[in-house]
Amino acid sequence: MTLTETLSIDLIHLLRPVVAALRQRRAGLADQLERAATSVALNLAEAGGRAGRDRVRVLRIAAGEAREVRTALAVAGAWGYLDDATLAPAAALADRLGGVVHGLIRRLG
Repeated sequence: MTLTETLSIDLIHLLRPVVAALRQRRAGLADQLERAATSVALNLAEAGGRAGRDRVRVLRIAAGEAREVRTALAVAGAWGYLDDATLAPAAALADRLGGVVHGLIRRLG
């Protein structure tokens, strides 16, 4: 597994309790967060089998999904569904993952 794939799986592990708690307050947001995090991991895996502009395109999709994860966490905090201490570890890892993916895009693009 690549670094980005490992980070995406680590992010999902951090999000499991967040998604579970969020389902009690806002199920739709929990579902969207779960789908976005899953999409990050799957698109990163798919990018590994691509080359050239196609690989960059798939990495951009993964980067966009990572931003969606980060924003969903910010929305959950802003609405008071979960506290900052609960959200911070996953938000930090989503930021890190997004940065690593953007670095790959710059290097490859």
